[in-house]
Formats: sequence, structure tokens, C-alpha cells
Amino acid sequence: MSLEIIILFGIIISVIFLFALEVFPVDKIAFFIMVSLLLTNLISPEEAISGFSSPATITVLALMIIAIGLEDNGVIDWLANGLKKLRGLPLFFMVPVFMFIAGGISAFINTTAVVLVFVKIINELTEKYDIPNSKLLLPISFAGIIGGSCTLMGTSTNLIVNAVAVKRGVERFSFFEFTWLGGIFLVITIIIVSLMAHFLPKKQKNSISNVYDLDEFITKGIVAKDSGLIGKNIQDVFGNEAEGIEVIRMKREAVINEHPGKYTTLKEGDQLLLRCNIEQLIKLKESGDLTIIKKIDQKSTELEDSIDDSIEENIQVVELLMLPNSPLIGKSIKTVGWYDLHGAVPLAIRKRRSLRNPGRRIFDKKSDDIELRVGDRLLVEVTKNDLENLSKMDNISILQEHSDIKVSSIWKRNLTFGILLLVIGLSAFSIFPILKSALIGCFLMIFLKCINLGKVYSQVNWQIIFLLAGMIPLGVAMSNTGADQWISDSLLRIFEGQANFVIIGLLFLVTMFLSGFISNNATAIIIAPIAITIAANLNLDPKPFILAVLFASNFSFFTPVGYQTNTIIYGMGIYKFKHFLLIGGVLSIALWITATLLLSGQL
Repeated sequence: MSLEIIILFGIIISVIFLFALEVFPVDKIAFFIMVSLLLTNLISPEEAISGFSSPATITVLALMIIAIGLEDNGVIDWLANGLKKLRGLPLFFMVPVFMFIAGGISAFINTTAVVLVFVKIINELTEKYDIPNSKLLLPISFAGIIGGSCTLMGTSTNLIVNAVAVKRGVERFSFFEFTWLGGIFLVITIIIVSLMAHFLPKKQKNSISNVYDLDEFITKGIVAKDSGLIGKNIQDVFGNEAEGIEVIRMKREAVINEHPGKYTTLKEGDQLLLRCNIEQLIKLKESGDLTIIKKIDQKSTELEDSIDDSIEENIQVVELLMLPNSPLIGKSIKTVGWYDLHGAVPLAIRKRRSLRNPGRRIFDKKSDDIELRVGDRLLVEVTKNDLENLSKMDNISILQEHSDIKVSSIWKRNLTFGILLLVIGLSAFSIFPILKSALIGCFLMIFLKCINLGKVYSQVNWQIIFLLAGMIPLGVAMSNTGADQWISDSLLRIFEGQANFVIIGLLFLVTMFLSGFISNNATAIIIAPIAITIAANLNLDPKPFILAVLFASNFSFFTPVGYQTNTIIYGMGIYKFKHFLLIGGVLSIALWITATLLLSGQL
């Protein structure tokens, strides 16, 4: 083993730990990879930036733009809203039907976008029709992952593996070449998860107040005649002596001040909407300075209903899920202002679970200044009027259901859907490669005004783009240093005399295990060159080896941190790690055995 290979392995091990522990965002890790390989002279400057011009990276970017157009024009909602008609089905049948539909849509549309829409629909069904979301959300995530592996455009991992294969002289995959395999895996997944849905948690009342452990009240008070508060400003009254009491709104002589400043002077008759805990509320009542009109106990009632029905301000509490490229990323609950949230008031942050953060962690304004990251949830208070503006923010998802405000043109929806079918048709019938087809789709979306480029810049998941661009040079470095050949030779000594199904099985198992802890894209880029080299040294058809990497990289079911949709579902607080380990573990073993038999049979 040469010094160059040792250095490269050191970089790869460091990258795996950084991915698994989530010390830095994935885009920063991508730059770490490029710079590390450059400084150690394992790649040239041109090779370091080759990922930005890679067909896989550009194809993923083009498909993201198309997916944004589909979502903005209501195509995804239109495809998924039919699920509400299935509310009368028994739960035993509802689970497989939902999974089949989610998997089918995810074969052609970004899996994360599909699952997020399903999350909203399922939560609405839970709220209105008492259907347990705990029995549906995890199955939907699993089905979306499997569905994405059924076609060439289903997930970025498929495109990356295909690009690596083409670069190494292997014939590219056609659009539906491995769909029959993905279909078998989807059927197996639906059967196993449906049968094991019994082990998912039973329905539970997860009000926001319980999830966030809120012990605060919202109360309305009027500054009394001869009150000691008259002539004082808000900062002096509520910022020091009664620290922790927050003035949300103020009404004076029929004029409502949405955001009263801390130096606003109080006058007799001012109506204040306050947030405080029980001890502070008692002190306010006993002081006589404020006449308490009404209080709301967030522990004893459902938070949303009690607030909506109590005071004319129509305060609503909603959860915001932080998606990649959200303008709130990197800000803390103390630094997020009402301007950032279009008039909403932040209450608490709930950090998503990860290997570095396995437990539930709630932070409010008084306890921490921790920054928001992708996958975190921000709890905010917002009026119904401001909710419409809040819902228009880019790269956040409002998990708390509210009436849909977006009205999309039916003509634009149908046109956008037609463009998607055109892209699929051009690629599926091998008229054009997937990259050319996707670029044509993007051009039509923009030219026909189905999407606004300004919105594209803000909504594209640039973290994924930079991740791909940063990881691709790692594959180049493996070839430059001979690391892929060294690993292949070492594995061949282990595989010597072994049957083909043993070789495929071990390759699939190692890839699937690695994808449970680092991103599926990173796993594919590391393992795909090794698989192709092994196949070449054994004088075997490389495609079954490539497919083993492609599917195994996507099949990260046994942990909630390997795939973004699992992370989103896990972060909602309904499931525990054991649910992924049990159901995902059984599913992973079944798919491993099935894939090993099917792929080895093609050799």
C-alpha cells in the first residue's frame, strides 16, 4: 500500500465520521474533500472542480428545477390529494395502498417533496378523521425510498452510479432498465411493512404543547386606572422586573400594534397580549396593575383550538420544518426576528435527532442560543393574516395543517405535468439521454413561464449539488492513486473460490450498512468504482455489481439518519430508533437476500 493510498483512506475515514456525526453541513464537508485532495496532490485543480460539470450533477440540478415546477403548480398536490378519498378504507388496506401510490409517484418525482406532501395529507386525515398517522408516516417514507430506486431519474443516487459506470466504460442504463427489480423490491417492502405495522406506535395525542413541553400561558390584560405601569415603557416593566414575560401585541384606542417596541410607553386602557408562565400570571393578577381578561392553559387543552377560539387576535401556533437553503438556517431563536418570520413570533426550537444528538432536545428563548439546522423544527406563533405570508417562505414546510392558500392554475398544472411526461418519454424510449431530456424539460418550464428563475435560485437544494460536486473528485482520487484497484485485489483474495452470490451478497451488505450512517450519494461514490473494478478482475458482467451498489445505497431503512425522508419522519417525535431498527432491519435482511439471488442470477 502506497503513501498516497494511506492518505486517501485517511481522508475517506474522516469524511465518513463527519457525515455520521453531522459535525458540519454536507456542503462544508464537500469543500473539505476537494481542498484535502488538492492539498495532498491526489487530484489536479481541474479534477477538483470536475464535479460541477459532471453529467450526474447537472442532471440532478435539472430534475430539481422540474420538481420545483411540479410542486409550485400543484401537480404533486393534485396527484396526492386523491388519497383523502381513501379515508374510509380499513387501516390494514390503507397502509399498502398509500405505500403503493407514494412509491409510484416517487419513481418520477423527487422523493423528499413527495413524502413532505404525504406528511401534510396524513396529518390532515389524522386531525379530521381520527386516522393514526403513526401507522402511515414510516411506511410512506420507506415506500418513497424504494420507489425512487425504480427508475433512472427516481433519485440522485441512480444518476451518480450511472455516471460513474459510463465514465469507466460501462454501457449506460436505460430509463426503465432496472424497474422490474425495483418493482419486486417495492412489493416485498409493502408486504413486510404492512404486516409489521402492528409494531408501530399506537395512536397518541401529540399536541404541540406536549411535544415541546410548554408550560406557558397566553393572556390578555388591560392597563388599569391608576396602575403603576402607566408612563413606564415595556422594557422597564417586562424586561427586568418580570423577566420572561413577553408582550406579543398591543391594542390602543382601536389601533393594533403588531410589534410593540421595548421603549413603547404604556397608557391607561392599553390592551396587551402577553405570554408568561403560571407563576408570572399569578403575580400579574395580584399586582392589580393589569386587569386580566382571559387566560389559556396550553397544558389542559389542544393548543391550536384553544387559541383560535379564545381571543379576537386569532393567534395560531405552527411548526416550521427547516429544509435545505432555508433563509433561517444558521440563525438562533434569539436572532430570528419578526421580519425574518413575516410577523410570526418564535417560541421554541426542536433539534432533530442524529447520532451526535440521539435524544430529544428542546430550546426556548430563555435556555439556549443554539442555531437552526436542516431538519430542525421551529415553533412559532402567528396570526391568521400573517400565516399566508409565512407559508410563502422558501424552503420551509409548515407541518401544522392550515387551509391551503396557494391557488394554482389548472392550465399551468396540466402543462407542467405534460412537460414531466415529455421528459420521461424522451428518456424512456432512448430518444435522448436523461441529461438532454431534463435540460429540455427545464427550458420548457422556463420558456412557458411554469416556473420563475428567481424562485429556482432560492428553492434548489444547493447542499445536494455541492455534495455531488465535492464527492465526485473522491472517485477520481481513488482511480489516480490506485486505491480502487488495491481494494479490489484485497477483496478478490477474500472472494477467491467463492460463488457469485456470495460476492454480490457481501458487496450489497457492506454498501447497505454504510448507507445507514452516511448519505446514500456518498456511499455510492465510494463503493461504485470498487464494484466495477471487482467485476472487471473477475471477468464478469459489471452491471449486476453496479446495480447492487445502486439499490444498496438507497436501502438505508434500519437507521433514521441515512436518508432524508427517514430523518424528517424521525424528527417528528412519533417514532423511536427501535422502530427503524426492527421494521427496517427485517426489511433490509429480506431485500438483501432477494437482491443477492436476483442479481447473482444475472451473472
